[in-house]
Amino acid sequence: MGLLDDLLGQLTAGPAMSERQVRADGVGSSDMSRVLMALLPVVLAMLGSRRGASEPSAGFGRASAGGLGDILGQILGGAGGAGGAGGLGGLLEAVQRAGFGEQARSWVGSGENQALPAGALEQIFGAGGLAEIARRAGLSEADASRGLERLMPEVVDHVTPGGAVPNGSELLDSVDALARRLGI
Repeated sequence: MGLLDDLLGQLTAGPAMSERQVRADGVGSSDMSRVLMALLPVVLAMLGSRRGASEPSAGFGRASAGGLGDILGQILGGAGGAGGAGGLGGLLEAVQRAGFGEQARSWVGSGENQALPAGALEQIFGAGGLAEIARRAGLSEADASRGLERLMPEVVDHVTPGGAVPNGSELLDSVDALARRLGI
């Protein structure tokens, strides 16, 4: 069962733990779930952003310019709409430019998702970009970084079924469907 399936299960079943379970890195699984749920709307907005989209406010990933859906463009200095796949294309390009193309390809591909090394998110988003993501999610930068390291590969994998980057409207439909399933 994947990370997103686990999050969905927690949302539908409610708090399933009677005691807080702590992992080796000192982050409790209930704490990590809270972090991931806080980051998920931000990540979905980044993936679904489309600068100049002809459908403003038509759905979760179709937020109007300047809104949450435009966050990737703001963080990457306007690159959020790069490529035909909207925010996903911009994110994948940023990951590749930062030197983590192999990891990005693994997220899109049908095999195992490769993790990013420590410090990679600051290279991808810049210190200011990571701080902005943390601010929008209401988290510390450390929590945002830990959560994004786990969440980004899973969400990208989920919205790229069959190992291919979907076209813009397919991507937006996928992001909107995932947001609805998660109740966000």
